[in-house]
Amino acid sequence: MTNTALPAPSQFPDQLAEFTLAGPAGALEAISDLAERPGARRGTAVICHPNSKDGGTMRNKVVTMLERSLRESGLDTLRFNFRSAGESAGAYDNGIGESEDLAAAVAWVRKMRPDDALWLAGFSFGSYVTLRNAVRLQADALISIAPPVGRWEHETLALPQCPWLVVMGEEDEIVEPQAVFDWIDGLEQPPELVRMPETGHFFHRRLMDLRGAVKHWVQDHLPPERS
Repeated sequence: MTNTALPAPSQFPDQLAEFTLAGPAGALEAISDLAERPGARRGTAVICHPNSKDGGTMRNKVVTMLERSLRESGLDTLRFNFRSAGESAGAYDNGIGESEDLAAAVAWVRKMRPDDALWLAGFSFGSYVTLRNAVRLQADALISIAPPVGRWEHETLALPQCPWLVVMGEEDEIVEPQAVFDWIDGLEQPPELVRMPETGHFFHRRLMDLRGAVKHWVQDHLPPERS
């Protein structure tokens, strides 16, 4: 995508589309796509990527597999690049400004799809940003892939009351797996946890297993079908 990408459309696109959203620090690159019809559900998932300081973008392979899993399950999707990632404007802000980028993306989805359930999903840093904002954005479901417990403060976050899935590799080389497991064990209302053995942070050779774990969990929480 280049700076010549189209501005955000006036309605949710009826096919795969790339465009820019108006963000608090400038334009945000975005990609939307539709679940297959018939069988689509009345829900839209907003998906967030890893840390841009480490090269994370909305085209990361875990993010794209997460998006595919949700779309195959019946949800329409929106991915976007946080400030400083790809062609999105602005400077990296350690999760603070990125939270406002997420809020802008959610505001656009809610304007386009006011009756949809809102799902938030993220990988690594993206899972921190979505968890950090799930309560204030009133998410209807949350999916956290490799949440970076110990790298960003999780203990003081307001935790969602909505359905929540965490998928964690047991051999993650970036995030300490036991720190994640201990954090979850200490929560009054813990998420459903899927522990994936012999799996590192980027799910090398395990992306299809990740897809299966997400699609299995999603089935019990999907909103009604679109009319």
